[in-house]
Amino acid sequence: MQSSNQDSAFTVRLAGPDVRAAETGSGSPGRSFAMRRRNRHGRGLRGELMLPTLPGYRTRSDRFDEMVLDSAQRLHDIWGKTLDGVRFAVDEIPPQLEQLVADTAQPPMGSYTPATAEEGPVITLYRRVVEQGCGSREELQDLVHDVVVEHTAEMLGVAPETLDPVYRRRY
Repeated sequence: MQSSNQDSAFTVRLAGPDVRAAETGSGSPGRSFAMRRRNRHGRGLRGELMLPTLPGYRTRSDRFDEMVLDSAQRLHDIWGKTLDGVRFAVDEIPPQLEQLVADTAQPPMGSYTPATAEEGPVITLYRRVVEQGCGSREELQDLVHDVVVEHTAEMLGVAPETLDPVYRRRY
């Protein structure tokens, strides 16, 4: 997951069955197994199990990505143009986690990669490590925000308390 400005010229076109039939040269579009609503015995699923409007539709990973984006947007609203080129990313686990565990070191919850000639700075959060550090969803949201604030403050070279006034005051 990366947060960046959206390009309005970007479009996605999905080919329908009639387009695929025209490409293959056959006049009748064949229905693939994935396109059938039911299996050959008539007992398959008719639609999605979970509707997109229901809370269970999003995965834990999707909810975590949304928390990171909300936190990054809050900091962007406070600091404005200072955070324009910063990208926020989410990885499952930190690199070389096995070595950290073998050394009995605390795994990092996030990391900051300085800007290079090709790319801007990147702040990465490690989802599994952050989720292990808290017990409830409210604690998870607070911890995600704190990790984002800490690494953004490291990037800017300021104290986290000056970056966000409510840093660590929710506990």
